[in-house]
Amino acid sequence: MIRARYWSLAACIGALALGACGSAPTHFYTLVPPAGDLVQPAAPASPAFQFELLPVSVPPQVDQPPLVVRQGGQGMAVLQGERWVAPLGDEVRSAVAADLVHGFNAQDMSGLPGSGKAGLRIKLDIRRFDSVPGSYAFIDAAWSVRPLKGGEPLACTSRISEPVGSGYDRLVEGHQRAVARLAGQIGAAAGAMASGQAAACPGS
Repeated sequence: MIRARYWSLAACIGALALGACGSAPTHFYTLVPPAGDLVQPAAPASPAFQFELLPVSVPPQVDQPPLVVRQGGQGMAVLQGERWVAPLGDEVRSAVAADLVHGFNAQDMSGLPGSGKAGLRIKLDIRRFDSVPGSYAFIDAAWSVRPLKGGEPLACTSRISEPVGSGYDRLVEGHQRAVARLAGQIGAAAGAMASGQAAACPGS
């Protein structure tokens, strides 16, 4: 029995050296939907509006590489084997920008030379990013759209919940849908502002 245990331990140590002794694989996720899932509008000759999307802030509790999910009323679990492929704030920003570009025929000028000439500046702060596997994905966001050439800024809040099935893939898909709905609300306000119409917060 002792000899068997010794050889079992020796075999495991040898496998660990090769990175293959019972180690679970790490899964990486993104909030940016596949290109085929993005809405393609009937694009006019010129962009509907140009925008600069500032860096997105997220709550410190979830601002880390692993997915952080709720457990019960007070518990949180940090899933070391389930990770975002980029910092969460960058993931949200990339997903919102992609949805604005493809859903509203907008042009993302963020980080480009002359970005200060973009028609609109968008600021987005995620105040809550709740993940409950098998239940829901929830986003509470504060955002503003400001014209860079005069005009009044618009400041709004959005609270979006999406039901999700079991599994972390379904959870991330729920957050993708929530971010897409958020981008839709921002894009509707930005498009109205860029066209000289009265921009309004969602639900107002």
